[in-house]
Amino acid sequence: MIYLDTSLLAAYYCPEPLSRASQRLVRSTAQPSISDLTEVELLSALGRKIRVGEMRTIEAERVAAQFLAHLESNLYNRLPIERRHYKLARDWLGRFTTPLRTLDALHLAVAATEGLRFATGDRALARSAVDLGIPAVRLG
Repeated sequence: MIYLDTSLLAAYYCPEPLSRASQRLVRSTAQPSISDLTEVELLSALGRKIRVGEMRTIEAERVAAQFLAHLESNLYNRLPIERRHYKLARDWLGRFTTPLRTLDALHLAVAATEGLRFATGDRALARSAVDLGIPAVRLG
């Protein structure tokens, strides 16, 4: 099983350099995992795309509707973020040895506690995952 970083999920739904690789990964994985955080971050990413002129509102609404339909059809294994994930993320951040940001640490904590490989397009995030002992796949 694999946990999808929000960057890959955004590339799955929106035209980006990683879109083809992300689409291949999602389609070849039986029920890839995401967290509740991923759902919120994807909609935030769509809002950013609108604000910077990369996407029109009507396109973002279409992507959001498609994503929500995929959630309802159980395309993704949805994982809740629990207290144990916050604690693990806090512990990692408290080491002060990785360039992890708060939300990235939470994503990694969910993947780690569920025993999932972590897929991302972010080189630094993939390196942090490996440094923390989490198997990682970096696309791109």
